Amino acid sequence: MDIKRLKFIDRPFVMVLLIIIAFGLIVLTSASLSVSSDPYFYLKKQSFFIILGLIAAVMVMRYDYTQMKRYCYILYGLSVLMLIAVKVFGVEVRGTTGWIGFGPFPPVQPAEFTKVILILAFAEFLNQRKGMLDTLAEMMPCFLFMGIPFILILMQPDLGTALVYIAITVVMMFCAGANPWILLRIIAGAVLLIALVLFLHFQFGMWLPLEDYQLKRLIVFINPYEDGLGGRGSGWNTIQSLIAIGSGGLTGKGLFNGTQVQLNFLPEHHTDFIYAVIGEELGFLGAAFLIIIYGILIIRAIYISYNAKELYGSLMVIGITAMWLFHVFESIGMSIGLMPITGIPLPFLSYGGSSMITNLIAVGLILSVNIRGKKIVF
Repeated sequence: MDIKRLKFIDRPFVMVLLIIIAFGLIVLTSASLSVSSDPYFYLKKQSFFIILGLIAAVMVMRYDYTQMKRYCYILYGLSVLMLIAVKVFGVEVRGTTGWIGFGPFPPVQPAEFTKVILILAFAEFLNQRKGMLDTLAEMMPCFLFMGIPFILILMQPDLGTALVYIAITVVMMFCAGANPWILLRIIAGAVLLIALVLFLHFQFGMWLPLEDYQLKRLIVFINPYEDGLGGRGSGWNTIQSLIAIGSGGLTGKGLFNGTQVQLNFLPEHHTDFIYAVIGEELGFLGAAFLIIIYGILIIRAIYISYNAKELYGSLMVIGITAMWLFHVFESIGMSIGLMPITGIPLPFLSYGGSSMITNLIAVGLILSVNIRGKKIVF
């Protein structure tokens, strides 16, 4: 990579990313104090994952992303093989067979890595169909392309990641020029179909490739106290999250002082419900600050996509942006009781090696598009 290209790097994007990572480490320190016997266990591991991710991001940024086109279908096949391997050799964690262990090393979650790999492959798949996405028949190959990994993810079962795949597919197709009215009809039809399937399951016992607790989470968020156990069953997580955020008020109780967090009433507060930690300990101002800096990150990513020199790079960046946006929307939404609990992390904040490294690799891809979007002027 020509060092002169670095002058084109989007500084606001990089700055806000570093702010989010630093903010996340501070919040994680408080969120994980009472989780392990070593109060800084998760902070040290997360810092290690960040270092690995930043190294990977720099390596990816140095590589010319346009060269990835030639590996489009190899990448797709690799993603599918990884998801099949998870189903065959996977380790079950919290009811989901989504992890693979490698001896003494901590298990990794291939579904996180395959999201970015599939975005790379799908971007070229759409690029080759530019101007040919006007009818349902022309769109069907795209749905089949992403449908295979979607079904494999759903079989783990990992509902949250499967929903992310849907968001990525729809947004990338729309930006590739797919007929928006047909897309809207497909989305409306899918929502009605899901509602019908859930009705048939709960009324007549129709089989679904999801655990009962996952299915209950899809509907219990509407009224978490009606979970059959007076709020002590599937609605427990939502209730505790709402209590935590509501008790934070305007400025919060202060770092390390949140009772719901430090007394472990709030489940998974260093992973899935880290936004509730922010709400309780830093209050409305802290929670709003996070949303604002996420918004800036998303806007800058869209700007980079808009200024990409060709469609492939633009679609790749917009796919990553759609992934982040859905993660943020769903993770914050489930913490405040507006979305069902699906267990997906907040990008760059929630504890998790696979998630952190994957997101930083995605950052490297975005910056690779960014610094190659303009001609070098000597």
